[in-house]
Amino acid sequence: MASKQLLVSCVFLVSLLNLLFGFRVHAVPYDHTFTHEASPRLTIILIFECLAKPLRPQYDGGIVVNPELNEGLKGWTTFGEAKLEHGVSADDGGNNYIVVSKRHQTFHSFSQKFDLDKDKLYTFSAWLQVSEGNADIAAVFRTQNNYETAGWVTAQKGCWSMLKGGVVVNASGPADLFFQSNNTDVDIWADSISLQPFTHEEWKSHQQESIEKVRKRRVKFQAVDEHGRPIANATVSIKQRRPNFPLGCAINQNILRNPAYQNWWSSRFKHTVFENELKWYSNERNRGSEDYSVSDALVQFARSRGAAIRGHNVLWNDPKYQPPWVGGLSSNDLWAAANKRVFSVVGRYKGQLFHWDVVNENLHFNFFESKLGYNASNVFYQKTNLIDPRTTPFLNEFNTIEESRDGASSPAKYLQKIFQLRKQGYNGPLGIGLEGHFSYANLPYIRSAIDTLASAKLPIWVTELDVAAGPNQANFLEQILWELHSHFAVQGIIIWAAWSPQGCYKMCLTDNNFKNLPTGNVVDKVRGQWAQAEGVVGTTDSKGLFEASLYHGEYEAEISHPKSNIFANIKKFSVLPNKEAKDLFHLKIKV
Repeated sequence: MASKQLLVSCVFLVSLLNLLFGFRVHAVPYDHTFTHEASPRLTIILIFECLAKPLRPQYDGGIVVNPELNEGLKGWTTFGEAKLEHGVSADDGGNNYIVVSKRHQTFHSFSQKFDLDKDKLYTFSAWLQVSEGNADIAAVFRTQNNYETAGWVTAQKGCWSMLKGGVVVNASGPADLFFQSNNTDVDIWADSISLQPFTHEEWKSHQQESIEKVRKRRVKFQAVDEHGRPIANATVSIKQRRPNFPLGCAINQNILRNPAYQNWWSSRFKHTVFENELKWYSNERNRGSEDYSVSDALVQFARSRGAAIRGHNVLWNDPKYQPPWVGGLSSNDLWAAANKRVFSVVGRYKGQLFHWDVVNENLHFNFFESKLGYNASNVFYQKTNLIDPRTTPFLNEFNTIEESRDGASSPAKYLQKIFQLRKQGYNGPLGIGLEGHFSYANLPYIRSAIDTLASAKLPIWVTELDVAAGPNQANFLEQILWELHSHFAVQGIIIWAAWSPQGCYKMCLTDNNFKNLPTGNVVDKVRGQWAQAEGVVGTTDSKGLFEASLYHGEYEAEISHPKSNIFANIKKFSVLPNKEAKDLFHLKIKV
């Protein structure tokens, strides 16, 4: 038999997939838009989006009656005892808006009634302004049995700020939208108000379309013989060797002496964070006596298993979680102790970690600022970046995506903190850490919150993902994982489920015999789906072509001739985001 060779050409398409195969819902496209501009008229703390004229309402207002107030006050009523007026701006083309004044209670506002469906997901947006100074404003829906906060913004005088949020309700029925602010001295103005409902099927179609665009690429294989003629009906088998999207899980010192724990964890994860072992109170329980033995062992273990490590944390702004000897220090002694801590821990692990949570939870708490001055966090970010410039310093906060009622760490407040650090002089690398300690799944709020934060154009990681115990724990976890994974701005997820024999922080993935709990089954399920664990198999068409949409990652493939035992193996090829991918490569196999 004459020798033959099989030429396999793998062509990576430059364009990304715009339509999902096999699963299409004719949904209203989701609008990820969030606009912010830094205004030179603002103070240090109040730098956030503020436009001379509001943008058009998203979704043309959705189900809101008279969303741009072009029909006077049609559809709008007073909520509580206050004065309602229609306004027209003289300096921006005659823009119409609504005004509520003479507010005596925080909830005195303007209102519109809606019939909300518990089986729908609602995105909400509005542009707001106040008569004097600035004020934090929440958009709230009063249902038959609850108050649901859709989102927050810090509005100010003289320009318009966008509030973007979302809401789900636990029972269908009437609901009243109103706006709430603790500052009752200000009049509230609003314009371009939107409420858009989506079904769960439509929402999933948005997720899948986004995944196809940002997590996957289309790959085209062509099988030809030694004369360049296409081979039809050749079998193509593709397996992923390593995923590109980081999905990790926290560990603690219990893993060091537990082979079962080690095997369970190592077979699943390549990214991690330590639960408590890198915190100041663990490394220096007694002043001047540092002990890094446990954290050193965990670093060695993780690196031996090929896992990347987030550093959590250098300092913590919550006064409850300081080493016991820190609280009574003078200002000078605290500066000395904190600086020593930064140089010690960051210098010790220089180059071994890929993130550092530098001042943990400094939106909710201000221990160091209260003792050392308003720019204390800025100093510690500067020092951390100076000591270990290859590791990205992160902010890290709870309730930004998981709890819409907490205005202290709303996306608007998070952006303000970022701009505050920049204004104080920290211009180095910075990341957005979202802890993600969920009690329930408000998917529209999660998406809108990340949309808002994405405007900062910084890396975003979900750093401590868990879901509180309850009958829907596993279901909520799966919904949240898919929502986070589908968002273009999320670069990685770490699950906060370090195992202890006494139980986990909020959520375990296994029992004490390392058999999966329902939450562990969810994690394994999504890991398999995102990694295409069952592989991709198909046959070439009459032109010798086979196309597949593959998650970013490392792969191997085999193509077999339909009429002989001739085959070609590609031991390794990478499917990467478009900006990194090679356009074309060939592999020849002599048979």
